[in-house]
Amino acid sequence: MDNVALACVIVLGLLLFGLGISVSVMRFRTGIGSGCEPDPTHALHKLVRAHANTAEYAPFLALLFFYLGARAPSAATLSLIVAATACRCLVVVGLIVCRTMAKPNPFRFVGAVGTYITGTALCAMLLH
Repeated sequence: MDNVALACVIVLGLLLFGLGISVSVMRFRTGIGSGCEPDPTHALHKLVRAHANTAEYAPFLALLFFYLGARAPSAATLSLIVAATACRCLVVVGLIVCRTMAKPNPFRFVGAVGTYITGTALCAMLLH
């Protein structure tokens, strides 16, 4: 297993579980045990969305990283793995640090588009 690919799997895992812990802590602090306010400026709402969005993409990306990383990946493959990981981090930053989720921001945009492009390219690499 390639160390770069493994490091990126670790980052995705820490992102997913770190966000899960953050949601639980925020629920405890706010006393909101289930659901969240639909307010796009509310911290719990932003954390829940960041965790859910990460949970949608991180597992499949981790599978791609493991599979491709176990097969002597090329520099191009490793670059895509690192870029995909960075894009997932950008999405989370864009969801959490923005004042409101009601307006687009460059972190979310670049992170989302980058996830689609790198994810698609990594899937295509499975064909080789």
